[in-house]
Amino acid sequence: MTNVVRDVLGKRFIVLLLLLSMAAGTVGIVVSRNLANAAEPVQLPTFNIPPVSAEFEASEKPNVLVIATGGTIAGAARNGDKTNFQNYAAGTYTMADMVAQLPVHKTADVSTFQFGNKGSGSYTIKDLYDLSLAVDTALADYDSVVVTTGTDTMEEIAYFLDLTVRSEKPVVVTGAMRPWDVIGTDAPANLYQAIKVASSNKTKWFGTVLMLNDVIYAAREVTKTNAHRLDTFDAPMFGALGYVDDPAVRIYRAPARAIKAGTEQWATPFDLKTISKDSLPIVEIAYSYQEAGGGAIRGFVEDGAKGIVTAGTGAGGISSKMSQARSAAIQQGVVFVTTTRTGSGTMYDSGTGATIGGDNLNAAHARMLLLLSLAFTSDLPTIHSWFQSFGTGDVEISVDENTVLKTSVEEEAEEPVVEVPASEEPSVEPSAEPSAEPVVTEPVETAPAVEEPVGAH
Repeated sequence: MTNVVRDVLGKRFIVLLLLLSMAAGTVGIVVSRNLANAAEPVQLPTFNIPPVSAEFEASEKPNVLVIATGGTIAGAARNGDKTNFQNYAAGTYTMADMVAQLPVHKTADVSTFQFGNKGSGSYTIKDLYDLSLAVDTALADYDSVVVTTGTDTMEEIAYFLDLTVRSEKPVVVTGAMRPWDVIGTDAPANLYQAIKVASSNKTKWFGTVLMLNDVIYAAREVTKTNAHRLDTFDAPMFGALGYVDDPAVRIYRAPARAIKAGTEQWATPFDLKTISKDSLPIVEIAYSYQEAGGGAIRGFVEDGAKGIVTAGTGAGGISSKMSQARSAAIQQGVVFVTTTRTGSGTMYDSGTGATIGGDNLNAAHARMLLLLSLAFTSDLPTIHSWFQSFGTGDVEISVDENTVLKTSVEEEAEEPVVEVPASEEPSVEPSAEPSAEPVVTEPVETAPAVEEPVGAH
């Protein structure tokens, strides 16, 4: 009898162990699944970039892809009036048609990809995310890329590409101040010359450059200075990188990042393949003037802005009302960058505090750098360091391992900004998501021709 009881108890114990084991296994499976689902893979867009043709592969000329987004360069005169430079529909002609109208290029084999067809101001930051990835996708096969866009926000688009494109190959942004089909248009010449710059390979390692009116500028430094003139683009205090003549492409100076060619320091931290486009934050610009109110800053914060760039008077000053609104916004974790509305001049950064000095970036450029910085981290010291390194055009030349020529200010600059206690600054919480293999999505569709407001570039 005792043996029977022991056998029954033994069997029950074994069954109990099996049940516990199965339960533990089930829990383990659930935990594993939860961990696996904790970080959803980033879904990256794909693009129908045309492959390099067999004919072009066999050619000795470089392969250049023109990625078109529209703008004045693709514009058509309204009502058939080819003498009116301001009344036109931007983004009308396709790039394939435009390139077909050019003479056969002497220095490049040219292919085209129509990313979109509208005014530059109509593109969202998420669109620029896609555009940057399209450029990098193209540069995997092509020797260089030309991006055509409208001139209204061309400097911002160019700087976004400069900060995010991972390839070291040439990227040249161009456009036009007059539409494609009016008399005296600059559009065909700018397109032809931009292809010449790209195919020369002379801007490799420069990042993104901008070329209009035969003049080459660094994306970080260039700005639009006139609403109508063909020579509207300039780089205050810095000037051009070089010029395009027939047949030469002349480069007389290089941007600071070119000195880091071939090193890990050349690439920026802003690898878009590691984040979702939905993680790109709202960043705004607040302009200061005599007795400027604080309503703009408060409104931006209410709308969800994570960062605000102030375009201040003189050396970055803002009104007392704006300063009060900024202090309140800093308490809510909003990050500020100081720039000047004057068009040039350096805003020095101490590396500490809740407000960052924007160096000599204009407000539009500083906004792009702050937006990307906040997409990758909320750690304020890190953002400070990115503005002091990738955000500046400061030159540092390493002669050898023991001799380094630095032109930066060594002493800590005094920061004329409102500071808050460290405990009230934004928390350290990186927001970058893990990278993943691209997934197949629909290609970016070419938007139908739209009629931009009179004078849209």
